[in-house]
Amino acid sequence: MFEKVELEKRNALIMAWEENEKAKVENKVHKKLNCVGSWETTKRAYVETKIQKYEEKMERKKGEYEEITKNKMAEIHLAAEEKKANVQAKQGEECLKIQETAAQYRSVGHVPGRCLGCFGS
Repeated sequence: MFEKVELEKRNALIMAWEENEKAKVENKVHKKLNCVGSWETTKRAYVETKIQKYEEKMERKKGEYEEITKNKMAEIHLAAEEKKANVQAKQGEECLKIQETAAQYRSVGHVPGRCLGCFGS
């Protein structure tokens, strides 16, 4: 009987030791998992901050490029308006020249030589 009590006592001590060691391992694992979680959180925050800064930079550049593009479009429109005005001015000058030449032909009573080639005499 004494041996049975001794055996139970030994088994109880072994079980207690086993539970204690398992608890130590579990605590160690829990602590390491917390460290990994903290590391992950820190790294995520860092990356998200970098992404946000990059996006802000891209938005700023987009705004700058939009402004540059609008300025170029305005310059092109202005140049086109100037060219249209020049073409219309030349048209006006040419019409005025034609009217002056026609007035000279009328005053002299002479018909232009190259006028109405298909209806010529």
